This record gives sequence, structure tokens and C-alpha cells, in this order.
Amino acid sequence: MKKAVVLASGGADSATLLAMVSTMNYDIQVLSFNYFQRNNIELQKVCRLIKDYNIKQHKIINIDLKSFKGSALVDSNIEVPKYQNVAELSDTIPITYVPARNTIFLSYALGFAEVVGAHDIFIGVHDTDYANYPDCRPEYINAFQKLANLATKIGIENQDIIIHAPLINMTKSQIIKIGLELKVDYSNTISCYDPSDSGLSCATCHACLVRIKAFEENNVKDPTAYINIGSFEF
Repeated sequence: MKKAVVLASGGADSATLLAMVSTMNYDIQVLSFNYFQRNNIELQKVCRLIKDYNIKQHKIINIDLKSFKGSALVDSNIEVPKYQNVAELSDTIPITYVPARNTIFLSYALGFAEVVGAHDIFIGVHDTDYANYPDCRPEYINAFQKLANLATKIGIENQDIIIHAPLINMTKSQIIKIGLELKVDYSNTISCYDPSDSGLSCATCHACLVRIKAFEENNVKDPTAYINIGSFEF
């Protein structure tokens, strides 16, 4: 059986990705990251989520991106922007952008893939994030794949490593639709950039609003609990 490294947080996108890869003929190795993010609850979520799948091994890698500061996701002195609705969201790169995050994550995945003998790496970047996060673009994924095959023993020996981004051309709504069809338990996910200490989503950050809209467009109840209002129903 071929081996695949899957990058998984505790978010809806990586949950859908994991469900998709689980339908393929892979020996699945999952990597998650504790990078001292505000939403550390996502690591608890992903540990619950992976129990629904046949995972060979799951590693949580500690990386102190908090020491670099500069992003609201790792710097407690920077407030996470809040909005009234999705119409207020812009196409600019927000303060929640974590510099070089996907490059760091994929680099770890690349090293891990070489060690376990995997030629396939899966990441859940997608269309909705293009404008806001430069390391979610197809051009970036293609560039990293070239790097992967130039910078590794496997690549030099002509045993190509492939970076798979099967969600890349999908909207958030389409991702949720596929996940629902694959019976993803979205109660074991959280998308919020600024959850409460008890793990409730804020309902007003960029990630919450995009998620809320996606579930609404699928006419499905979002199982995530939100501050003061329980779970959204549509």
C-alpha cells in the first residue's frame, strides 16, 4: 500500500481532506502542528476526528511561531478582526496571515515523507482562501512541488513527490458538501480564529463567517457551538 502524508488541523477543510484521502488506497500518516496558535483547541478536535479513520500514525509537531509575532493568530497583543457579515470581508491579506506558515508545514511534511517513504503529500488549501493567503494559491503549490523534487534524495533519484491539493478549486460551500456526503463529523472540527477558553467559536471572525455561510448554503445545521447563540440552524 502506498503511503501518504496528510496535513490536518482541526478545521473543516482538513477534515474533508482526510475523509477524501481515506477513500483512496493509502497508508495514511497525519501531521498536525502546535505553533502556539490562539486556536489550540483545534488540536483537541483533530485528535478526536482521526479516530473516525484508519490512520497509521498521527504526529503533532511543536513549532514556536509565537516568538516571531506579527500575526493575530499567534500574537495575543494583536486583536483578531471581527465583522458583522461576509459582505464586510475583503480580498486583502489580513492580520491573521501567519508568515510562511504553509511553507513551514509543507517542509516538515516533506521531511517526514522522505523518512516514512511516502511520495504523496496532501494539503487542504482551497479557492476561498486564494485572495487572502498567498500560500494557498495553485502557483504556490506547483512551486513547492518543484522545490520538493529538487531538494530531496527521492526527487534526485527520480521518484517524484507529489503535492496534492484536491480542494484547491473548490469554494467552502463545495468542501462542506463533499464532507457531508463522506459523513464527516464536523462537530469534531473548529474553524474559529478566536475561540473562547471553553472552545466556543466567536461567530464574527473571518473563518467563522465563511464557515457559517458554507453550512447555510448546504441547508445543514453547523454542529459547532458559538458564543451565546449555541449552534446555528438554517
